[in-house]
Amino acid sequence: MNPAIPNITDAESQVMAVLWEQAPRSSEEIVAALADTGWHEKTIRTLLNRLLGKQAVAADRHGRRYLYRPLLSREQWQSQESRSLLDRVFGGRVAPLLAHFSRHEKLSDKDIAELRALIDAIERKVR
Repeated sequence: MNPAIPNITDAESQVMAVLWEQAPRSSEEIVAALADTGWHEKTIRTLLNRLLGKQAVAADRHGRRYLYRPLLSREQWQSQESRSLLDRVFGGRVAPLLAHFSRHEKLSDKDIAELRALIDAIERKVR
């Protein structure tokens, strides 16, 4: 795992998703955006403080309140999470992951076409 990219929990990732959607946001706006989770305001503020401590978000003073913005991009987080899943579950290999999904999940025609296009692009790079 890249030490520069903080480990984000599932709950923290929901807070990050709100900020990736739109930033900067006040804590009140973040609480409102997460209203459907059923979490108390204090829980969301605790998650924000944990993300601040991990340097995944920044808080900029704006008058009497703070506005939060992500320091960690969605792409950085997705890359870390993807690598972690591949390493932990599939021995670091993509082929067993795809084989698993092809056997246990319904792949749409669109999914298959996208996979073929990816494989074609990879083969062009290798040549």
